[in-house]
Amino acid sequence: MREFDQYFLQKDEPVKSCLIALREIILKQDDQIKIAWKYGMPFFCIKGKMLCYLWIHKKHKQPYLGIVAGKYIIHPDLIMEKRSRMKIMLFDPTKDLPIRKIQLILNQTLALYRGQN
Repeated sequence: MREFDQYFLQKDEPVKSCLIALREIILKQDDQIKIAWKYGMPFFCIKGKMLCYLWIHKKHKQPYLGIVAGKYIIHPDLIMEKRSRMKIMLFDPTKDLPIRKIQLILNQTLALYRGQN
């Protein structure tokens, strides 16, 4: 079993289902997005460039979507905290995911990577 598969499967519910749903949303955004294991976490890459990643926030204990080029993406649900480059979007795993917001943020990020922004 691949490391990133183990990462998702070892989580307890409802975090596991939330992360798996996020993984599917990300992968469906573009056929060229691939999942890879980098820095001990699941990263999503497009054409070899790191796009985003999924992780659990240490303080809040919530899953989040990390946007690698987050400093260039403006959205009220993205927070920077003490990061210089990346922004994150936290999720309550007991609630429905805001799919349209996630897709909007991912589309803005993909446009940036494609030079369309």
